[in-house]
Amino acid sequence: MIAPVVLPFANHLLETDDWARERLAAFVGKSASLRLGGREFLRVVIDERGLLQRDAAGTSATVATVATVSIELPADTPARLLGDRAAVFAAATIAGSADLAQTLSQVFGNLRWDIEEDLSQLVGDIAARRGLQLAGHVARWHWQATSRLAGAVAEYLTEEAAEIASRRDIQGFCDEVDLLRDDLARLEKRLSRLEASRQTP
Repeated sequence: MIAPVVLPFANHLLETDDWARERLAAFVGKSASLRLGGREFLRVVIDERGLLQRDAAGTSATVATVATVSIELPADTPARLLGDRAAVFAAATIAGSADLAQTLSQVFGNLRWDIEEDLSQLVGDIAARRGLQLAGHVARWHWQATSRLAGAVAEYLTEEAAEIASRRDIQGFCDEVDLLRDDLARLEKRLSRLEASRQTP
């Protein structure tokens, strides 16, 4: 289900960067298995142009082939892709060819999607730029509103409803525990000295 979306998009990004295709073309015929949650969701093979093709042989039930490299992605990969794509590979578990894994990490960690260029081909340059500006304003407003709401809820729970201890109260409690621990340690030493003095003839 993921392959029909991921593969064309990945190749679209690769087609806009010659250096990326050149790096991958050095591994022509090599395959990569992408796994998430312990299950393989996509297996690709690199063609002579440096693009990715679906590796049908690797996913066939009648053919048991081992991919050149197997990459187990972290469970929060979809969220990471929205922010830091390089962190996805940094947190991945890799088995197989380290050279191919490193190349894939470098290539897809540095590819950039020129969304304005793609959008301008559909709606024109001016509409694309204004649309992205509007989307940016909406996203920033949404983030700020969410942050304010979270802050208000946290303040209510800690100050008004007293459902959650505030950071100040937690720090005070920890300080009191540390003080009690030190007092107990001093008391134990005094008791030990007193016991030793009693046993001394």
